Amino acid sequence: MLKLKVACIFLLLAVACERKQALAKPDPDAARLPKVISQVRLVAVGDIMMHNDVKKAAMQSPDQQEEGFPSLWADVIPLLKDADIAFGNLETPVAPRSGKPGVPFQFNSPEGLPKALKASGFTVLSTANNHAYDQGVEGVAETLERLKEAGLVAVGSGESQAVAERPQIIEKNGIKFAFLAFTDLFNIDLNRKATEPWVRPLNLEPAKEAIRAIRSQANVVVVSLHWGNEYQHEPTQRQRDIAKVMVEAGADLILASHPHVLQPIEQLEAGGRKAIVAYSLGNFIANQDRFYRADLFPVAGGDNRDGAAIRITFSKELDLDGRETVRLRKASYEPLWTENNAREMIAGKDTRREVHVLRVNAALESARKEVDRLGNPNASNGTADEQARRIALIEAQERFRTLLLRKQRIAAIVGQSFEDR
Repeated sequence: MLKLKVACIFLLLAVACERKQALAKPDPDAARLPKVISQVRLVAVGDIMMHNDVKKAAMQSPDQQEEGFPSLWADVIPLLKDADIAFGNLETPVAPRSGKPGVPFQFNSPEGLPKALKASGFTVLSTANNHAYDQGVEGVAETLERLKEAGLVAVGSGESQAVAERPQIIEKNGIKFAFLAFTDLFNIDLNRKATEPWVRPLNLEPAKEAIRAIRSQANVVVVSLHWGNEYQHEPTQRQRDIAKVMVEAGADLILASHPHVLQPIEQLEAGGRKAIVAYSLGNFIANQDRFYRADLFPVAGGDNRDGAAIRITFSKELDLDGRETVRLRKASYEPLWTENNAREMIAGKDTRREVHVLRVNAALESARKEVDRLGNPNASNGTADEQARRIALIEAQERFRTLLLRKQRIAAIVGQSFEDR
């Protein structure tokens, strides 16, 4: 009987405890959080440079889908395709019909490049940069024609001044994005007649007014800027001043290029909004610093081969007062690195030109596993003899060291607070 009473007491206490927990008030902080309705993920990379050796690497690639170009950045394609919007700076005309073959400092690209970029996941490309007129006015017109045929959105140039200065609006998951692009630099400025092909220059007051005007028509305003000093990692005071003015005018995201090296990513605030400024995303693909080796050169000798893919998430949220608001939810970047076998070609070790963009974090893990595998002399590691294993191990160790140095270098320049971990 005593055992039964004790059991009943414990049962009553348990029921009372559960009832108390059920009646407990919800977390007031959780109740104040807005409800996320939808999200859009945007990925952006830097300069798409069509040096002759980059084109040669595509032409000599064993995988000739889309003329071999996607094989040059195959590692990055999943990142691009996973995004709702993928952006890059197309720093080359695509004018094989109206232009001349590309030469150093004056680019041109094969007709297959736009389709390759589209197949790789790109959706929006800035065409406002200092190489826009490399193939003249006709080259600008042909480039726009070929991008349109491939289903890509071009921003910053147009068949006329009015078209070049028209913001491009893209809607994804119920969120409207407005894209504008400006260049602060021209190698050749052929803006002559407003009725002819035009590349939009960076004039601060008109740019500011354009951002203000489109602010009411879009949830997110993205501005592409081609500016700054080549090969300098720190933005100039002028860059910082322009970025501040543009954010205050209504820009949510500034994606910048031209230095061909990375510059910091920073968060600015204005009017209760948070905005992200990527002062330079470096090169996405190029043939610069092609002879760099980490064991032979200072770490800065490889800076032109560093890049970053910035990842931004915007969300549409239902606030407690019933209003829908679009907010910047997350900003991060992933380090990129371009492998280049120019030295091996000159030494006669390789017979095929190779240029590949790597996602550094994944490549580091793969390199670490290869070092571990080759470091075990008793394991079956696919080498013909002990001498071959040792040579392969030294090469694997050097590749791992190079990738680690580049990861550290990129974090030091871009800022570790935005690094995607």
